[in-house]
Amino acid sequence: MQVSVESTSELGRKMTVHLPEEKIQVQVDSRLQNLARQAKIDGFRPGKVPASIIRQRYGSGVRQEVVTDLIQSSFYEAVQAEKLNPAAGPTITPNLASEGEGFSYIADFEVLPEVATIALAQLQVKKFVSAVGNEDLDAMVLKLRGQRKTWREVERPAALEDRLTISFQGEADGSNFTDGTVEDFHVVLGSNQLIPGFEDKLVGRTANSEDAFTLDFPADYGAAHLAGKTAEFKVKVSKIEESVLPELDEEFVKSFGIESGLIDDFRADIKSNMEREMTRALQARTKTSVMDALYSSNAALTLPAVMVSQELDSLIKPYVDTAKKNNQPIDQDALRQRLEPTAKRRVVLGLALGKLMEDHNVKADPKRVRAVIDDIALSYEDPQQVVNWYYSNKEQLSQVEGMVLEDQVVDIVLSHAQVTEEQIPFGELMQPQSGA
Repeated sequence: MQVSVESTSELGRKMTVHLPEEKIQVQVDSRLQNLARQAKIDGFRPGKVPASIIRQRYGSGVRQEVVTDLIQSSFYEAVQAEKLNPAAGPTITPNLASEGEGFSYIADFEVLPEVATIALAQLQVKKFVSAVGNEDLDAMVLKLRGQRKTWREVERPAALEDRLTISFQGEADGSNFTDGTVEDFHVVLGSNQLIPGFEDKLVGRTANSEDAFTLDFPADYGAAHLAGKTAEFKVKVSKIEESVLPELDEEFVKSFGIESGLIDDFRADIKSNMEREMTRALQARTKTSVMDALYSSNAALTLPAVMVSQELDSLIKPYVDTAKKNNQPIDQDALRQRLEPTAKRRVVLGLALGKLMEDHNVKADPKRVRAVIDDIALSYEDPQQVVNWYYSNKEQLSQVEGMVLEDQVVDIVLSHAQVTEEQIPFGELMQPQSGA
């Protein structure tokens, strides 16, 4: 096998491979001999068909199969011999040649960039810490009571957090877009359930009152035919209700599975759950800080276009699937442009993490893998069944191992980097984080 390689760009490579005729013929002859033992051709007993007829009938197809297989195997032999590390599979262009002259092809591909050893001691990383205070616990108890609140009708003007029963209709550009009148619709004032401004118009209204007002739909409203349009609404309020929280008593406590019915036991159980969620959130925040530092130190890497494209495809797929499911149009070009920075960040971090795993010989710790799976299983009715499912499903187990590998790299970075502790209030910590 003859191999020549030329660079077409910083990461682009063009490799020409020539396979000698002898190598092709050895495999062709072997496959034809196997066919001869099995072939059924009229006029000949099985295994007695002359080799010339076997070659005449099957030779061309067998040669094509052999060449296809040899392209795959020879490509990987060639890149190993040339010490190349492809970023993805190649684009193959065959060079046509007559039988007896061997076979050659051109493989165009990109190689992975060289990631320099990361100077962990120079990285500046934040490690977040927090605590569940009494006020946080009180707020959670109030939230749980709110989840089981009931409604009581009142005879007073409507206020924020009241639930109103209304009937309404809306028109825009002279057309009714509510399909007549929407009857007996429940809305909690201040919930932002309806378009901006609608609920504000209902504050201070009384039962059996009617009103009309105009509002503008947001420019990015989901229904394109209403986005940015001015609409006129006619609304009738038929009922006003205020919320009633359940008493924090033995019955309420037992409804959450606290058999003692004691409020102190209830609060202790809630706090334990909150601290478990806090630990996860702190780890996620700290991990983001580590990833930010790793990205910043490797942001100048030249990235293989194929890897960025593949990452973009992965990011876009959920949007495309949702749009298809809802029969909505989607501008994929605009979406790719918006998500490209995220895709590049993910590729950079993947390369940086891979380098750290290689330099520090990181392997997924089986004990940590099991701990993650046990933690996931806790939220299911039959935890052992979930554990068994993960260990019988290689793909899912591999995903957990990938998470653990990242966490182990985070630990390595934290043990070497310049780490600053940052206190963060529990309420702020539990707010959703944006970003990749």
